[in-house]
Amino acid sequence: MDGVRELLEAERQQALQRLSGLSGDFNEVVAAARDANADDEHDPEGATIAFERSQVAALVLQIQRHLAEVGAAIERLSAGTYGICESCGRPVAKARLEARLTARTCIRCASAAP
Repeated sequence: MDGVRELLEAERQQALQRLSGLSGDFNEVVAAARDANADDEHDPEGATIAFERSQVAALVLQIQRHLAEVGAAIERLSAGTYGICESCGRPVAKARLEARLTARTCIRCASAAP
């Protein structure tokens, strides 16, 4: 597993940078909403501001989940269980780990999951 920790750390840094940028975007949208007319029903911009706020919030949650996945992968690496399927205990294919560094399961188990 040469270089995996470095790849995971780089992934974490990229996610943190995206999160930082989105947090700034979110603050801008909230400020715009505060300065705008609060009557969304009659304000043609109200729905747009609410939509933008919702989109940014969803992206923030997605990045936070990804950061948690990266953290869990780093913990598995430290524990010596990285690359072992959490469902069946077999090795996770190298190609799967290269495609998705945070993979917890092998392709077979991931395909069987609901």
